Amino acid sequence: MRARVRAGDREAFAQLYDDCSHAVYNYALRLTGDWSAAEEIMSETFLTAWHTRARIEARDGSLLPWLLGIATHKADNARRRVRRWRVFQARQPPPRVQEDFAQSTVDRIEDARRLEAVRRALGRLRRQEREVLVLCVWSGLDYRQAAEALGVPVGTVRSRLSRARGRLARLTEEDLEPGGGRGEVTSAAASAAPTERKERT
Repeated sequence: MRARVRAGDREAFAQLYDDCSHAVYNYALRLTGDWSAAEEIMSETFLTAWHTRARIEARDGSLLPWLLGIATHKADNARRRVRRWRVFQARQPPPRVQEDFAQSTVDRIEDARRLEAVRRALGRLRRQEREVLVLCVWSGLDYRQAAEALGVPVGTVRSRLSRARGRLARLTEEDLEPGGGRGEVTSAAASAAPTERKERT
């Protein structure tokens, strides 16, 4: 597959898209938390992959780490765009606050609060910690593949992942504490992904 894609074989590249597009989309979704941004990142990733196919190393192994490495850079660009948009939004009058009547039971409210706390905690991680957490926990890459995707040593992936899991659990617990009572976070919070309604399977 590497040799065929590198040589510009369109059928091989189409197969690569079929095999990896869902993984790239899900990875982008975890990094950005935005469905439309994830779609855009996925499209840009494969477009860039086609244009830079000659850079593929001639060796065995999955091309997914290479694709996720490209997606990482595309997600960085997307975050910068979002940051500029938020600066713009911050200068606008605040929207009218409306009470949310969607949750009908205490359990559903608690579940939503817990899930939102994890999402907020994920957003507060450092970029490098968030990237390695998404690659290793939610995208299923091993340390070596994640290191290839990020262009860093395997040891760096291990240390970043350990810090990311610890900080995710701590930040989530801190977020839940002011609400009182039932917000204790277990180690599972750092190793399980929040379920996204539109995540591809």
